[in-house]
Amino acid sequence: MADEVRTTQCCIVGGGPAGMMLGLLLARAGVDVTVLEKHADFLRDFRGDTLHPSTLELIHELGWLEELLTLPHQKAPMLRFQNGTHDVVIADFAHLPTQARFIAFMPQWDVLDFLARKASAYPGFHLRQRAEVTDVLRENGTVVGVRARTPEGALEVRASLVVAADGRNSVVRQRAGFEVEVLGAPMDVLWFRMSRQAGDPEDPMGRFEQGQVFVLINRGDAWQCGRVIAKGSFEALREAGLASFREDVARLAPFLADRTHEIASWDDVKLLTVRVDRLRTWYQPGLLCIGDAAHAMSPVGGVGINLAVQDAVAAANILAEPLLARHVTSMHLRHVQERREWPTRITQRAQVLIQNRVLGPALRSPSSSRRLPLPLWLVQHAPVLRRIPARLVGMGIRPEHIHSPAAPRVP
Repeated sequence: MADEVRTTQCCIVGGGPAGMMLGLLLARAGVDVTVLEKHADFLRDFRGDTLHPSTLELIHELGWLEELLTLPHQKAPMLRFQNGTHDVVIADFAHLPTQARFIAFMPQWDVLDFLARKASAYPGFHLRQRAEVTDVLRENGTVVGVRARTPEGALEVRASLVVAADGRNSVVRQRAGFEVEVLGAPMDVLWFRMSRQAGDPEDPMGRFEQGQVFVLINRGDAWQCGRVIAKGSFEALREAGLASFREDVARLAPFLADRTHEIASWDDVKLLTVRVDRLRTWYQPGLLCIGDAAHAMSPVGGVGINLAVQDAVAAANILAEPLLARHVTSMHLRHVQERREWPTRITQRAQVLIQNRVLGPALRSPSSSRRLPLPLWLVQHAPVLRRIPARLVGMGIRPEHIHSPAAPRVP
């Protein structure tokens, strides 16, 4: 039996980028929204921190871009990759029809705090932290709410619509019994931090060297480092020893060689198990999945956050009016999937192609990867081609725009 029962028009499970953006936009339209977030704050390390031009354009449409960019961030007007002596520009965002023609690398907790602060100005927005959802509530075959654990006891939230935005390990989609289509991935990623010093490069970069892919993201006083490894090979790396891992880091990024001792133990290295999957159907009566809960993305291109935010905007545009009318049907939920499924499928298809044709063979047979991969060779020798990945990465297949009208804010 619940210690507390709450009623709302829309209950959003998960306070990540998709959940917070959807909650903000629905509250802005006048909908009563409750966002349930299982953690006490947004401070989680090694989360996706790339805000692409498409997402920055949405913030501009809300009138907040200049304010957002006062937060600590690094701009990347181009995506670069190094292969031996080759310095290849993969994507140049200068030609995009957007206000911000760059990727902003900004800690995700700062972005979520920003969205929460903006959303709190609307009287219908309610954020409940330390509320861990454990199950869905059904009546006559329709999802009517969720159960959650809180420090104060059991919480039951009843809603006209439940939206699962709780990520690739979604409890809601598991408890609701959705069918998942697994596309697979030949790789995992190891994330760790190293200090950044005077004289280091400024721009984020990637390195492709003899089958090894290494990513460096400038965090101001530190580098967020990602080493791509073959799927399931982490234990073999651990057995080879930390010294061997440090040597690989020094070889892949020679300017870091004098500080590899900062990787003091394997506890400093976090494994991201890469998954690419999607739900066959994103909804059930009373329930909709968006973001990673509907489609787990590969880290290729860093598009996961931005695709999830696009889902949230489309869902707000389609669902705000029926939520206000208290008449959300499966037809409305199907419309959200129809709007976002095609760009999701195309993006995942491109990611899987890169994984299987470029990264996978290189990881399996490093000695065969001494030459510049064909896609990198093409953009190096035909600069106009850089506009294609810039458009796909920077704006996505189907960029969304904010349509829902704003309700009056609190005086």
